[in-house]
Amino acid sequence: MECKVKNNRFKELVEGILSIIPKNTETMKDDIKDNLKILLNDYLRKIDVVTREEFDVQREVLLKTRKKLEDLEDKLNK
Repeated sequence: MECKVKNNRFKELVEGILSIIPKNTETMKDDIKDNLKILLNDYLRKIDVVTREEFDVQREVLLKTRKKLEDLEDKLNK
């Protein structure tokens, strides 16, 4: 699973790194930008970072599961 972060901080980080590269290397900037994105995505995947969307989906699943468990416990206790 590829972690695609579409976050302003991620973009700012890449742009900040690119801004310190000399101006006369415009053709290399695209290659460097692509490589930076690959490296950052790979790093984020290794540290098990999930997107907000994935987190929210799992949160909803957990809430539904918790509700079902509470309902079953209530039935057993009656």
